[in-house]
Amino acid sequence: MKRRQLPTASLHVLLALLEGEKHGYAIMRDVEQLSDGATRMGPGTLYGTISRLLGDGLIEEVSAPDADEPGAERRRYYRLTPDGTRVATDELRRLQSLLQRVAQLNPHLGGAS
Repeated sequence: MKRRQLPTASLHVLLALLEGEKHGYAIMRDVEQLSDGATRMGPGTLYGTISRLLGDGLIEEVSAPDADEPGAERRRYYRLTPDGTRVATDELRRLQSLLQRVAQLNPHLGGAS
């Protein structure tokens, strides 16, 4: 079964969770860091995306890893499901293939900057 392309916000959240369980604010920080500041997610975009990913079974809510951490009882933590890991990996491969095709068609675009 071929899955449709992921929305950008969904891909960013999945990529942030590849490293492990995180709460929402940590996901927002990681998205910004992974994109070198090019992508900043506000709470509305983040939690709307998380809600869709939960509904699609790509992420799941988990217990706080360190319940003794201040504020842990208020935070919701998320992690990838096995399907979420597969979807993130498939999407990264699709994007890598796209970049390789573009580089072959126009070598000026494929070189390092």
